[in-house]
Amino acid sequence: MRADGTFSVAALVPAELAPSPAVTTGVAVGVSTMEKHFEGEVVGRSAMLFTAAFDQAKGAGTYVAMESFEGSLHGREGAFNFAHSATTSGSDRSNEFFTIVPLRETGELAGITGGGGLAVDADGTHRVWFEYELGAASPES
Repeated sequence: MRADGTFSVAALVPAELAPSPAVTTGVAVGVSTMEKHFEGEVVGRSAMLFTAAFDQAKGAGTYVAMESFEGSLHGREGAFNFAHSATTSGSDRSNEFFTIVPLRETGELAGITGGGGLAVDADGTHRVWFEYELGAASPES
């Protein structure tokens, strides 16, 4: 099944965390926490740990994120984790990765597996989609 939605960033808070040992590169690695709100076939909120090496002036870099979602997909309530990453040279997205983390899902989303993706429209609308299956609940759920 596929669930499509839009999201907005409700909060973005840079963390006072730096890689150790320190290694000097062309662009520093930063860590932030983020809260997102979702609408559409994907309804709910998430808390995200966001790590990036990004050059603001050039609009280029790579991010890696781990996200904890609670809400619903197609009206099925529950919670699960997903991970995603991508690279941009300023006007594109490449090397994209998006996966639902197996195990520890809750509620009606127990047993969820799959992936999905993220996109930003020209008008700034942020889109998310989950391509997923609901299987047997995990033993730890």
